[in-house]
Amino acid sequence: MDDDLDGVLEGVGPRLRALRRQQDATLAELSATTGISVSTLSRLESGQRRPTLELLLPLSRAYRVPLDELVGAPSVADPRVQARPVTRNGMTMWPLSRRPGGVQAYRALFPPGVPAGEPEQRSHEGYEWMYVLDGRLRLLLGEHDLDLRPGEVVEFDTHVPHWFGNVGDRPAEVLMLFGPQGERMHVRARPAGS
Repeated sequence: MDDDLDGVLEGVGPRLRALRRQQDATLAELSATTGISVSTLSRLESGQRRPTLELLLPLSRAYRVPLDELVGAPSVADPRVQARPVTRNGMTMWPLSRRPGGVQAYRALFPPGVPAGEPEQRSHEGYEWMYVLDGRLRLLLGEHDLDLRPGEVVEFDTHVPHWFGNVGDRPAEVLMLFGPQGERMHVRARPAGS
């Protein structure tokens, strides 16, 4: 038990130093904000001073982070499987469905900036549906060159050569559905019986 506690406490100093550097703060600035002396802050960061609740609470407030983040407390056990984001070619995708086979759903975030040179269109098995939530997305689809904005939807057979990427100055957020066997999405224009 003591080894576990020592291990947790040893990690506090490096976390405090990293937070201070992330916020571009000096020890003197942090001292003025928290009321903790510069020498005490320095010894905390280097591991020469054991952290106490009286020292960590003002630091937690100054950094605007929960106290458990400062001490590296383990997260509370959650029995659900958490979807981990995947980053490829600068795009980050969060899987929203877990069913094997069939249509898969993703939330995708494209960072701003277009790659240098002309994008290379590719084709593969499947069918894609994309809804732009925020930002601007360029879709090259065969001979078409589309600039998609929030609220716009496209669906296409992925056998057609295609490429998509952000063309705006802020991240583009997109909801994507992909059917690997070519399943099309079923869209209703109006409720049945109208």
